[in-house]
Order: sequence, then structure tokens, then C-alpha cells
Amino acid sequence: MIWETILTTVDVQGRTHITPLGVREERGLTVLAPFRPSGTLDNVLATRIAVVNFTDDVRVFAGALTGRRDWPVQPAEKIGCARLVNTLAHRELELVEVEEDDVRPRLYCRTVHEQSHGVFPGFNRARSAVIEAAILVSRLHMLPVEKIDAELAYLQIAIDKTAGPAELEAWGWLVERIAAHRAGVQA
Repeated sequence: MIWETILTTVDVQGRTHITPLGVREERGLTVLAPFRPSGTLDNVLATRIAVVNFTDDVRVFAGALTGRRDWPVQPAEKIGCARLVNTLAHRELELVEVEEDDVRPRLYCRTVHEQSHGVFPGFNRARSAVIEAAILVSRLHMLPVEKIDAELAYLQIAIDKTAGPAELEAWGWLVERIAAHRAGVQA
């Protein structure tokens, strides 16, 4: 099972990097698998730490993929990294093993601290649609236009039926990003 999360990492200069990343668990460890090249991958390999943030604010997912990365953070409890202020829970990680791969290495991390900050109310259909669209945006360079259009049209149904203001804002950012990508591809 993959959990869609927001990962915060820090570079060697101490700058926080915020990105959506699906994580899984294996052998009692949290597994991160960012694609190469990746600032996230570089940061975790250099500092050996990261924070998994479990949030229901889909604007963070959409924002991180559309150049809106200025989300409030605060220091993590046990490691030299930041966590999102407005997260429902977070897990502080320390890298213990790297499984090399030319495309997508697997980083195995042990949990050094975990904390809950709020109740998870669940995702409505619009929030789920924004998450799926964010995944599409993260892979625009790998997907055919027809696939993107078909997925977006299907996801639009959930947006039209169940979106609130935050979901509409996030959806708008993603649609703009897709249009910009399409304009760049056609140019």
C-alpha cells in the first residue's frame, strides 16, 4: 500500500524542501522512492533524514507541484529537519539503507519519532481527485497527452460535484500547470 504524503527534507545548507511523495512500509521501515534526478533524493542521501507529513490539505500537494512551496513549517522534534505546521501527523525518519536503482532508488528509513496533531476526517471525492491530478502533474513528462486528458476529464466530475474552496484552488493550480506544459510541448 502506498500513502500519499508530503515529504519535507533539508539540504546541506539547511534549506527546507517540500514535495509530495508516496511512501510505503516494508520490514518495519518507511520506504521512499523518489525518481532521479531529484532534490528530495539528493537531500536524503546527503543528510540521511526526512519527515513524512500526513495532511488532508490538498493545496500543499498541488502547490508543491506548481511552484507554491512556501508552506508554514516548524522544527521537527528529534531530527534536524522541518515538518509542516498544519499536518495531521508526522513521522521523523533516519535513512538506514539504500537500494540503488538508475531510475528510482529505494531509501529505507527507520522512524525516530512519530506524533499525531489532529483527527483525519478523510478525503472526499474532490480531495482524492486533486491528489490524482497532482500525481498526473508530477508525471507530465512521461505520459501521453491522451492519457492526461482522459484522466483529467474523469477527475473533473468529482471536482464539480464535491469540491470546496480549497479543492477548487488546488485544482485550478494543477489545471494551469497542465496548460503550461501543453503550451510548452506544442511550442
